[in-house]
Amino acid sequence: QVQLVESGGGEVQAGGSLTLSCIAFGLDFNLYSVEWHRQAPGKQRELVAKSSPRYGPSYADAVKGRFTISRDTAKNTVALEMNSVISNDTGVYYCRCAIYWGQGTQVTVSS
Repeated sequence: QVQLVESGGGEVQAGGSLTLSCIAFGLDFNLYSVEWHRQAPGKQRELVAKSSPRYGPSYADAVKGRFTISRDTAKNTVALEMNSVISNDTGVYYCRCAIYWGQGTQVTVSS
């Protein structure tokens, strides 16, 4: 049974940093692209960052230069380092790999 589990969410002040982590059970991240998505209140879910084994990382324009996606192959985890956060970064962050989604972790940016 495949399971993706996110962690690391919470409240952070604007301008601060937060790192999210996604660990996979029953699936080898090294074989797939892994994505971070987010959904703000009242908005559609959007792709934030992607890590491809072949092509490397890519980012949405809204987070480029502030967020970094990285892999830990030994731990089978993918992290999303969020720096210089702004209010628009508030939302539920989801990890996705192939057809599988995690349950999400809440990030709230306070002013």
